[in-house]
Amino acid sequence: MVEDRFISIGYLARRTGVAVSAIRFYEEKGLLTSLRSSGNQRRFLRSDIRRVSFVLIAQKLGLGLAEIERELSSLPQGRTPTMEDWERISLSMREAIDARIALLELTRRKLDECIGCGCLSLAKCRLYNRDDEAGALGPGPRFVLK
Repeated sequence: MVEDRFISIGYLARRTGVAVSAIRFYEEKGLLTSLRSSGNQRRFLRSDIRRVSFVLIAQKLGLGLAEIERELSSLPQGRTPTMEDWERISLSMREAIDARIALLELTRRKLDECIGCGCLSLAKCRLYNRDDEAGALGPGPRFVLK
């Protein structure tokens, strides 16, 4: 039995766990493209299940919609992406993801250091920020965002 190539917005929502309103929003932002049935109902490609899944994961990783849209725009419309298509996106995103991982690890270490002294305040901390020396380096969290 050949599966139907097109699916309804409701089916896409059920399969991905995403609200119908969110799917419409993704479409409005260019992350998805629907076709219209003769009754003017939205129809999506079955492969859009993977696109929506990618959006969910990318958002969980902290990527913005503009970054997600840029990556999805490299995928083919009208056919299911291949392993090569996804590998290309993976390579494209790897540097940004690695930079985010490094920032998260640095933040975790710095939080451990600050909280580890017991004072819970960098302004009072005699161990890591004596006399608020970090304030001279500029605004914001200078030990993390250098």
